[in-house]
Amino acid sequence: MSAELEGEELFLDRFPKEARIVRASLWSAFIALGIGGLGGLIQALHRTNYLRFIESADYYTVLTLHGVLLAISFTIFFLVGLFTWAVTRSLDRPVEDIRFTWAWYLTMVAGTALAGIAILGGFVDSIPISADVLFTFYAPLQAHPMFYAGLAVFIIGTWMAGLDWFRSWWNWRAENPNERIPLQTFMVLMTMLMWYISTIGVAISVLVFLLPWSLGLIEQVNPLLTRTLFWYFGHPVVYFWLMPAYLLWYTVMPSISGGRLFSDPLARVVFVLFLLLSTPVGIHHQYLDPGIAEGFKFIAMTNTMFLLLPSLLTAFTVVASMEHGARQNGGEGYLSWLGALPWRDPAFTGMALAGLMFAAGGFSGMVNAGMNINYLIHNSLWVPGHFHLTVGTAVALTFMAGTYWILPQLTRRRVYSRTIALFQVILWFVGMTLMSNAMHRAGLIGMPRRTAEPQYDGFAFDAGFSTVAELDFQIAIGGTLLFISLVLFLGNVIVSLFEGPMETSVDASLSDPLSGPEDSPKVLDNLWLWTAIAVVLVVLAYSLPIAAIISDGGLFGPGTGTYPAWLLGVIP
Repeated sequence: MSAELEGEELFLDRFPKEARIVRASLWSAFIALGIGGLGGLIQALHRTNYLRFIESADYYTVLTLHGVLLAISFTIFFLVGLFTWAVTRSLDRPVEDIRFTWAWYLTMVAGTALAGIAILGGFVDSIPISADVLFTFYAPLQAHPMFYAGLAVFIIGTWMAGLDWFRSWWNWRAENPNERIPLQTFMVLMTMLMWYISTIGVAISVLVFLLPWSLGLIEQVNPLLTRTLFWYFGHPVVYFWLMPAYLLWYTVMPSISGGRLFSDPLARVVFVLFLLLSTPVGIHHQYLDPGIAEGFKFIAMTNTMFLLLPSLLTAFTVVASMEHGARQNGGEGYLSWLGALPWRDPAFTGMALAGLMFAAGGFSGMVNAGMNINYLIHNSLWVPGHFHLTVGTAVALTFMAGTYWILPQLTRRRVYSRTIALFQVILWFVGMTLMSNAMHRAGLIGMPRRTAEPQYDGFAFDAGFSTVAELDFQIAIGGTLLFISLVLFLGNVIVSLFEGPMETSVDASLSDPLSGPEDSPKVLDNLWLWTAIAVVLVVLAYSLPIAAIISDGGLFGPGTGTYPAWLLGVIP
């Protein structure tokens, strides 16, 4: 039996220590999901004026909590759990040192706790701690040092996790020098290489500028520089969230549908393309920043359009794999084969609906990426409408659906109710359809994002069709349905833990691809080559814009030149 097939032996039975760390990571993700999801409901009801039980000033604390816990803690805790499972499973070997594995997990927990305490301090006026800086935590908004320290510790934990997976691969490679990297491990390594490159920006921003600034060690920072460093990290982090979803779509979903992955080589090409193209595009978030030349923005726009290629390849490969499974189960015709797919399986249905939402998010993302049309929707409610389709559905719904599939392998207990699970994933899809549709339409009429009071006294929005009241109603009802779906998910998972141990085995095997790794060029497995090219592309995309920003505004803001304020007195 190859490393790509485990037969019916549960992951828990074969790797009990690793299963424990995977469970801990997933539960950390679910705690963040629950708290962050509650924050999302509060925001939806507050800004639409349906139910207000917090002050509008506290809205921004809730917004920060919602963004950080969902976009950073939930997604990345799930990622490290899933990636630990994927590497251990596909290499068919335990981690090299379980103590180191627990060390990076506890480091991430400590970082989340520090950042969370700093955010929650914003609710208590008597405590001089707050972090109302939103998810986009760049200057001029300033948070308590604890917030920045927590983020730094959390990122260090993710770096340690990546090292853990690379250690497993290095030792596996020493024992299997002529073998191709198993697909799941290949996906993990490519994702982490992208993460190492992209987090350099946010690490510099936090450790060199924001943390010293919040501690009073330097008097000012260059806001445009911290903003640019954030978006250097802020766009590839989207793909860092997406890659675990892609891993499930490529390697688990075909088996659930009763078929096989259409092409292992295409899957590898997609992950190589994401490594190369994800980071040199962050300036497309800064089209309206006056301190960046239009030529650099045009280059970022062009680079962004290339990212359509791996997304289109994914759509083709995943749909082809689903069709193969449907036809294996008797599906026929041009489209009627869709009826032969296992729509009663919540894991499959959740992932399929998540993929459909991701396609819709891709179309709205093309609007974000275009320079001219971006001026219409910049900083409007269109933008959160877009990323609620991508992160809020393509990622979150895939993670929830994937949980229904992987949970029995980690606990030896079946999901409490597959009927509730199926209803839950459909309810999430319906709720997000309503909310994101209204957000996109509201953005087109200029309704702003990130504000507790979008009404603007004396200004009447022209909704074009329907009314602003209808848009607000859709947002409120959609957000409520999403929260109900979230409660159903968490409740179903928690109750599942109290189910009795399964007496029958679970088929946890993953089918071999129709076109396997032997059909792909060996150069795809050359991690050093692709990393070097990715670094060169980043240097080409960012060296001149950052040099211009520092030249115009100073490394630490106007009047500081290239030195921090506390050094000016000792350096001639």
